[in-house]
Amino acid sequence: MSLRVAYMGTPQIACPSLEALTQIDGYDVVGVFTQPDRPTGRGKKIQSSAIKHLAQSLGLNIFQPISLKGSAIEQTIRSLDLDLIVVMAYGRILPQKILDLSKFGALNIHASILPRHRGAAPIQWAIIEGDNETGVSLMKMDAGMDTGDVVSTMAIPIEETDSTVELTKKISQLGASILARDISKYISGKLIPQRQNESLATYASKIDKENGLIDWTMSAGRIHRRLRAFNPWPSIYTHLPNDSNHTIKIACAEVVDLKGNPGSVIHLGKNGIVIGCGKKSLLVTQVQRQGAKQLPVSEFLNGYPLAIGDIFG
Repeated sequence: MSLRVAYMGTPQIACPSLEALTQIDGYDVVGVFTQPDRPTGRGKKIQSSAIKHLAQSLGLNIFQPISLKGSAIEQTIRSLDLDLIVVMAYGRILPQKILDLSKFGALNIHASILPRHRGAAPIQWAIIEGDNETGVSLMKMDAGMDTGDVVSTMAIPIEETDSTVELTKKISQLGASILARDISKYISGKLIPQRQNESLATYASKIDKENGLIDWTMSAGRIHRRLRAFNPWPSIYTHLPNDSNHTIKIACAEVVDLKGNPGSVIHLGKNGIVIGCGKKSLLVTQVQRQGAKQLPVSEFLNGYPLAIGDIFG
């Protein structure tokens, strides 16, 4: 007899795990929960989540509750007679009352090796902190923020060229792999969830636009990791010299072994602008002004000439 499973997820990163779950023998996905359709973009066009689109293509029952609190949603979930809930990037914390509605509880696929990088943005913070590896954790959920006992983990290296875009794609596939490998081992009792070591816990806070403002007193290496972590959003940006009302995005750059005052232009050339940092410097090769397209630095300088010693801030 198949186990009755609900899947909860919202963005593209959660799609491979839903597909994997539907292909595992002995599991019947009886409901997919995802965030409500919302207006997005400049035109505020109503858009559905990536998980909703996938669930529709798979012919699965879809639920889009505004909240997971209250008797109505509890009754809806209770009516599904669940054996298990599987979650990846749903976007809401599940109340304990919801977790208690399935026989085997709820398993979350978290995008880090717990207890490191609990929270909303584990992929970005793994890059920012210069971690050599990251991965996914299959975790039995409790009412806390990624504090539940860990069933298993899978790790991958973080390459020096990985941005959040590339690393998210790798993590999404890893989530599907750990689910296919270990979900049945958990159900059968072959994998016993282990308590997290609280002394090793770190928190990956939500990324805001303000996080992208460059602090030029940081080392060039730290700034470059933020460039990778904040791709595609919010990107890294800085105020233009002598023009604090306008900012410019740094789209492409590399670390160079030159010294200069933080934020100051120390070299100008066809290959780019070299800007001093707290340690070493950043060679900026592609930029984007507000409301304009991305440009090579050589083209940008045609319309906005700079001089040695100008200060970005």
